[in-house]
Amino acid sequence: MLDKKYFESLRKKTEEFDGKREEVIKLARVILKNSKKAIFALHRNDNKDSRKLLDEAKKVIKQMEGLIDNNHDLMMGLHGEALEEYVEAECFYSFLQAKKIPSHETLEVPIEIYLQGLCDLTGELTRKAVNDVINGNNKSVIEIKEFISALYEELLQFDFRNSPLRRKYDAVKYSLEKLEDLSLKIKLK
Repeated sequence: MLDKKYFESLRKKTEEFDGKREEVIKLARVILKNSKKAIFALHRNDNKDSRKLLDEAKKVIKQMEGLIDNNHDLMMGLHGEALEEYVEAECFYSFLQAKKIPSHETLEVPIEIYLQGLCDLTGELTRKAVNDVINGNNKSVIEIKEFISALYEELLQFDFRNSPLRRKYDAVKYSLEKLEDLSLKIKLK
């Protein structure tokens, strides 16, 4: 009839996969949490705490990637979301420190995740620009607007079709429109 040893091996493989999946979920949550905290720290000009959180997130990413070990079934939504948030936080940190962003190779993430993180970055930069205007730093708004404009121009060259990346790309356009409006208001003052 049925080979009981075969089904026992299937159960063991399923349990092993479930265990790895739970660990990936747990690690992804740590990455998400640290990346969000790093972004929040950057908005408070706490670069030291932000760098510490990002370095810790990078270690956890290495641990998570080791667990996944090219098992595409373990590369679920939360894994990608965690990496996107990390890209966003690292790029935000780098932009604030050096007015440039790291490559996807430097961050060791797939291109699509990198592009999604960059699209999300524009929201944080827009938020920073609004806060800078409130604090009287109008120069920052222009720098951020120019950066987002250049990024938007580059992203225009892609064919994103109808995907999550396409929706994130559309958000870049809205961030740019907000900053153009804010820049105009600054000029009119």
